[in-house]
Amino acid sequence: MDLATPLDIICRIIVRSREVEAQVPGIDPDNDDPVDDSDDERDVLEDELDETAVDELRTAIDDLAEDQQIELLALALVGQGTYDASEWEDALEEAGDDGAEPAIDLLMDMPTLSENLEAGLAAFDLSCEGVGQID
Repeated sequence: MDLATPLDIICRIIVRSREVEAQVPGIDPDNDDPVDDSDDERDVLEDELDETAVDELRTAIDDLAEDQQIELLALALVGQGTYDASEWEDALEEAGDDGAEPAIDLLMDMPTLSENLEAGLAAFDLSCEGVGQID
C-alpha cells in the first residue's frame, strides 16, 4: 500500500493531535468534588493554550487534498480496529462515503486520533520513528 499523503505530514498531524488530546480537566475553585456535578455545572477543559493546537490540527488536515483526508480517516479506521490492513480498500470506501460526515470533521471528533493514526501506520509496518523531529 502506497500512501498519497507523505509520512512526515501524517506524523505532524499525530504530534498536533497529541497536543489537543493533552487537555486536562479544569478546576472549579467553588467545587470541592470535581466528579460531583450535582450543581448542574460542569468543569470545563483548560483550553487557553490548546485552542492554538486545535486550530493548527484543523488547518493541517484541511490543507490536505480531499483524497488525502479520506486516506487519513481510513488509516485511523484501521488503527482503531474497524478494519484490518487487508481491508484497506473497504476502509477507504467507508472514509470516502459521500453520504457521511466530512472526513475532517470525523477526524477532529476522534478522541484518540493520534493513537489511531499510529496504530494504522503500524498495521502497514510504518511509523513516525526517525521522521523529522519525532522520536
